[in-house]
Amino acid sequence: MLLRRYTPSDIPAMAELFFRTIHSVCAKDYTPAQLYAWAPAPPDPACWAASFSGKICFVAFEHGILTGFGDMDGSGYLDRLYIHAAYQRRGIASAICDRLEAATHTDIVTHASMTAKPFFAKRGYLAIQEQQVCRHGIFLTNYVMKKRNARMMYAER
Repeated sequence: MLLRRYTPSDIPAMAELFFRTIHSVCAKDYTPAQLYAWAPAPPDPACWAASFSGKICFVAFEHGILTGFGDMDGSGYLDRLYIHAAYQRRGIASAICDRLEAATHTDIVTHASMTAKPFFAKRGYLAIQEQQVCRHGIFLTNYVMKKRNARMMYAER
């Protein structure tokens, strides 16, 4: 696996992976209406590129195929973590999270889908609250989850 910082040329593949992952991997936890509210179509690459500005973002590739990506902002908000449906449970999400978590000195917060909640829980994230998020008039359940940054805990000693 090749894990590196993303470049703007990765955006079209990232947008497609985002859409396909939601509609395949998350289908066991969300209704078709919820999936289409969450991701009605692959994001427009030109518009989506702006959402990565100023964030730490890593992409993973295997044999030239984009297998996953994740991003975090400067406040420790882990915004997106998506892994290609055919590459689930191969350590890609863990490798991306390891790099993102190591890149910040703050506690880390994410809004985990029902699908991703068990992954984050295994990594030591605690569910702070369940919430209903409205997308295109449809409500989706996700969880605000938080993890103490080990670097902060060490510094407090």
